[in-house]
Amino acid sequence: MTSSMDGTAAQPAQPPERVIARLRSNARRLFWPSLVLIAAAGAVGYFAGQVEQVWEIVLLWSAAAAVVLLLFLLPLAAWLSRRYTITTRRLIIRHGFFVRVRQELLHSRGYDVRVRRTWLQSAFRSGDVLINSGLEHPVVLKDVPKADQVQRALSELMDHSQTVVAVRRQQSESVSDETTVWGAR
Repeated sequence: MTSSMDGTAAQPAQPPERVIARLRSNARRLFWPSLVLIAAAGAVGYFAGQVEQVWEIVLLWSAAAAVVLLLFLLPLAAWLSRRYTITTRRLIIRHGFFVRVRQELLHSRGYDVRVRRTWLQSAFRSGDVLINSGLEHPVVLKDVPKADQVQRALSELMDHSQTVVAVRRQQSESVSDETTVWGAR
C-alpha cells in the first residue's frame, strides 16, 4: 500500500471489469416462428403460379408479409432484444424493443441463486435462473442455456466479490492510526 502526498493511504487499484458471459434465452423459442416463415414461403411459392389477377397477387403477397411480420419478425425481435451480460463485478439485464430497460445487480451485494426447470428445459439443459437479491420479486434469467453453469458462475463471482469487498473494508478500517476521543474538548 502506498501513501499519497497528503499522508493518507491510497487504495490499491481495482482490476478491470471483464465480461464473463453474454447470454440470451434458448433459441428453441424460435422453432415455431421459423416453421411459420418456411410455411409462408412455401405457400407464396405454390399459390403465386396459381393466381392470375393482379388483386389476387397483391392480396397473396400482402397476406404473406403480414404473417411473416406478426409471426416471425416480432418474435425474433423480442428474442433478440433480451440479453444478459455477466461480468466480474455485476450482472446486467437488458430488455425491451421500443422502451429499453437496463437492470444491474452487483455481485458484492450478495444474493441467492437457484434454477427452475420444466421437463422441456431439462431435455435441453436450459432453465430459468432465479436471483433473489432482496427485492420484492426475484430477477429471472428466462430459459438460459446451461443454467447449472450460470448458477455456479454467479455463486462463485458473488462469493469472490464479497471476499474482496470485505478485505478492502478491513484494510481501510485498519489504516487509520489516529485516535479519536469522543466527547472530549
